[in-house]
Amino acid sequence: MKKVLLSTTCLIFTGINFLFAQQLYVPRNITDTYKNGTRSMDGNPGKNYWQNEGKYDINVTVTPETKVISGVEKIVYSNNSPDTLKFLAIRFVNNVHKPEAPRGNYTSDDFFTTGLDIQSLSINNEDYKVDSKNWGTVGGVRLKQPLMPHSSVELNISWSYPLSKQDGREGQIDSTTFYVAYSYPRISVYDDYNGWDFIPHTGRQEFYNDFNDYNLSVKVPKNYVVWATGDLLNPDEVLQPAIAKRLKDSYTSDNVIHIADFNEMQQNKITAQNDWNVWKFSANHITDVCFAVSKNYVWDAASVVVDAKNNRRTSVQAAYNDTAKDFHQSVKWTQNALKYFSTKWPGVSYPFPKMTAFQGHADMEYPMMVNDGTTKNLKFAQMVQDHEIAHTYFPFYMGINETRYAFMDEGWATTFEYLIGQEENGKAHADSVYKMFRISRYIHDPSAEEDQPIISMSTQVSGAGYGNNSYGKASLSYLALKDLLGDATFKKALHHYMDAWHGKHPIPWDYFNAMNAGSGQNLNWFFNNWFFTNNYIDLKIDTVKKEGDAYTVSVKNVGGFAIPFDIKIVYADGQVASMHETPAIWQKNQREQVFKISAKKIIKSVELDGGIFMDYTPDDNTWKE
Repeated sequence: MKKVLLSTTCLIFTGINFLFAQQLYVPRNITDTYKNGTRSMDGNPGKNYWQNEGKYDINVTVTPETKVISGVEKIVYSNNSPDTLKFLAIRFVNNVHKPEAPRGNYTSDDFFTTGLDIQSLSINNEDYKVDSKNWGTVGGVRLKQPLMPHSSVELNISWSYPLSKQDGREGQIDSTTFYVAYSYPRISVYDDYNGWDFIPHTGRQEFYNDFNDYNLSVKVPKNYVVWATGDLLNPDEVLQPAIAKRLKDSYTSDNVIHIADFNEMQQNKITAQNDWNVWKFSANHITDVCFAVSKNYVWDAASVVVDAKNNRRTSVQAAYNDTAKDFHQSVKWTQNALKYFSTKWPGVSYPFPKMTAFQGHADMEYPMMVNDGTTKNLKFAQMVQDHEIAHTYFPFYMGINETRYAFMDEGWATTFEYLIGQEENGKAHADSVYKMFRISRYIHDPSAEEDQPIISMSTQVSGAGYGNNSYGKASLSYLALKDLLGDATFKKALHHYMDAWHGKHPIPWDYFNAMNAGSGQNLNWFFNNWFFTNNYIDLKIDTVKKEGDAYTVSVKNVGGFAIPFDIKIVYADGQVASMHETPAIWQKNQREQVFKISAKKIIKSVELDGGIFMDYTPDDNTWKE
């Protein structure tokens, strides 16, 4: 296809409007972080930045007959803030299963449980009386002795709760298979811009956790295998010798090794034959740990180099029902995904020693694990797994507050899912799937919330607004910025942002400021356009006029978003030409642009093509002679 040079004539705009486009709304509490030096306008953590942390020693027992999880844990919680804490907020996500808990999604009766039961709680060896029956997903205790700045406190908790039956992010998969997530009481986040995080979990918005160090022990009956976040510390104690050897061999193998096949599982040839086995795992500076157990799932493993410079490998594992045909490909898909994410987009080496894909129901990410449903559509199954693994970077590499700002992680995972999909199945297929599953819903959503600004807190919009802002619209903003900056500058800016906030808690304004600094450009006009307005996607060819040996094409941006698009021209003799316009053309005038096309020949038609930037009214994107 021939390209034709176009000249762009910017219409008159006022200096006031241009100046306004350079300013971003900043809430007062965020402005205070700049004054306090915990965050900075250059996009880096401030000189006084701090975040609290905990060291968790968790010992869990799984009783398959009763479907009850019980445990004891010790938490050494460090207050690195300048504040004196008189209260500890304690979070237990799975209290969302209590009938009286507020929820954002439909549930069946099988979803309900009695929730958390705390048998004992001591703080610094002092016993506290706690009635956890009255707790929601966030409870807490008032300290008898305040926790001073830059000091620590030790909590010891014994607790139990029943696993839910309904399909979801955690609970019972089958009678001998459980996905056990959010399974322990934890200290909620205390941060520099909101203090304690008291926002309840409703089942829709996701999570916000501190970076903690974890030792996790899981006690299960013999013949139950455990997969978990972190390194397995004692394979020789819990596995039979031949199985332990296979697992160790897989740590350096490019080829898939069947650690446990169906027959071996049925014949009890996998675990040590003690009445109970205790599986021990460890993970440091990570936002959460979870685990899964099964007596019947098969187990595959291999590894992949994620850091070629240091020849660092990551263990890749999969656990699934042998009838799930898609999961037979899971290890190979994970190898491909980790290699792609490490070397191309985002182009940051996968940071963890392991990734396990577990067959459940949730299509959900966890540190070092994903819990995905099974499907006969292999391309769709791979796309879902790619998406969940991509979450490694957002929210786990960077401690995103998903509860308030879901677009900061879901939008990126959707973007990486689309980019890796182009390599796996070609651009045409990736475009089609992206538009079908991510954009069409947003463009055609009839609700009044479809055009809520992306910056809206995720807790303040309903299902439609949450989905649109978190996934499709946010992803389009990142891809539009990629188009505007070009791949090299975009990646440079993205890496600047990720390096600055790795292992910390960025918020949207940190992203905006870091991308400005990393790109060396003031992109506030773009961020204002995409994040702080009620814009949508709707271009229109207003007029096409012939003036001598040229045509002028007036394009109105009815919806307002600064999007890239192609102008496609078909001449009367059948010749076709095109020109790509980046979002930069909308910087000074976001409502109309006039293009001058030098053409001695007669133009038969002009078309605006936004590609994945689907237009609300596509019928007015074409002009014909």
